[in-house]
Amino acid sequence: MIYVTSDLHGYSLEKFQSFLDEVGFSKDDFLYVLGDVIDRGKDGIKILKWLMSKRNAQLILGNHESMLLACDFLFDEITEDSISRLTGTKLNIYSTWVSNSGQVTLDALSAMRNSEIKYILEYLRECPLYEALTVGDRDFLLVHSGLGSFRPDKKLSEYTPTDLLWTRPNLNQRYFEDFTVIFGHSPTVLYGEEYRGKAVFTDTWIDIDTGAAIGLSPMLLRLDDMKAFYMKN
Repeated sequence: MIYVTSDLHGYSLEKFQSFLDEVGFSKDDFLYVLGDVIDRGKDGIKILKWLMSKRNAQLILGNHESMLLACDFLFDEITEDSISRLTGTKLNIYSTWVSNSGQVTLDALSAMRNSEIKYILEYLRECPLYEALTVGDRDFLLVHSGLGSFRPDKKLSEYTPTDLLWTRPNLNQRYFEDFTVIFGHSPTVLYGEEYRGKAVFTDTWIDIDTGAAIGLSPMLLRLDDMKAFYMKN
């Protein structure tokens, strides 16, 4: 069975693991996480290290992981003094990440050995921006945020990281007719209170960010039968 989730944002790893057990996820199944496991909540690095240890899980890069990677210049020496000496472009990159709730992740990394940080950065650099797959008789494109500047004739290789990491489609957006785009990034409640804590299904795309970043709970979508699983509060 193939499962997808998104935007865990430091959600309790223990609770998420219990959720996987409840739905029957096993070593014979596969989990795709559509980005943004870090920042906001305190368990982001724990989730990331857990994913790195799993052979049956794949992280699709999210904009928060991308912001971390853009700050790789910090990680030779993470101290208040080294940060205070940042100027120009590096200061802007750092400030953008911290203003997007990156401080909790930076604090966690600052307590780690350089070799551990290097291993995490290497893992993130190898994470794809999207994944195309077929499950049963259905085709899917998994990506963090949807497809910015979309055109039906546009090759996937032509989409920029910004298109794939920072887009917020509106409800009227239509994508491909022959496969379904699944993404997160935009908490579904942004589309209306009727979607609070629930996935948004349209005929060409599905948003599965059910709001872990804003105090709600993540979900799982099983692609084999399109069954949605929601955590019990």
